[in-house]
Amino acid sequence: MTNYPLVNGRKNIFLVEDHPIVRHGLASLIEDEPDLCVCGQCASVFDALQQIEAHRPDLAVIDIGLTDGTGLDLIKQLKSRHNPVLMLVVSMHEEVLYADRVLRAGARGYLSKSQATELIVEAIRQVLSGRIFLSPAMSERVLQRLTLHQPAGGMGPLEALSDRELEVFGLLGRGLSSRAIAEQLHLSIKTIGTYRETIKTKLSLTNTNELIRHAVQWAGEQKAPG
Repeated sequence: MTNYPLVNGRKNIFLVEDHPIVRHGLASLIEDEPDLCVCGQCASVFDALQQIEAHRPDLAVIDIGLTDGTGLDLIKQLKSRHNPVLMLVVSMHEEVLYADRVLRAGARGYLSKSQATELIVEAIRQVLSGRIFLSPAMSERVLQRLTLHQPAGGMGPLEALSDRELEVFGLLGRGLSSRAIAEQLHLSIKTIGTYRETIKTKLSLTNTNELIRHAVQWAGEQKAPG
């Protein structure tokens, strides 16, 4: 975790990102702006909950994958607080799969890491101004869904997974055992087993080997440079 002095007249941004290179890159882009400054950064849900409470930033930039959990869970915990902080997600995961989820959880925007260098400042300012930030393609998708009264969708079977099921699926793809997942999510091994069975059913997978293979393949597809 790195702390920065508060600067009068500038909006304070807190970064929650588990890749140091990405974290420092975002910090550099933000610090170059005369109206923005980074007041702190960390890589875990645990540290974020403590440090955001201490620093009271104007906005938190949050990744989906963190060292001890997920940004989605962090967003929900921060949203439940008496004075929730504004939140913007910057992640390598597919926008079409996660944008709806993070907005429902309480964030105010979603930005792909592939576009972060060009759009991070614009996204931050847009959220700070009280608006929602999404890519043009995702904004059109959301508007069409609302206009036509359609359910969220577009990613096939993965879209049918609940937030927790998707979290378990992602951790399986990172090579964690059921016991390790249970410990990280503070759940019982039996509960994780139930999630695994539900995921297999929703993804039409016949056995555990297929589940693991699909999870690893999906996790690999989510990886981005840096």
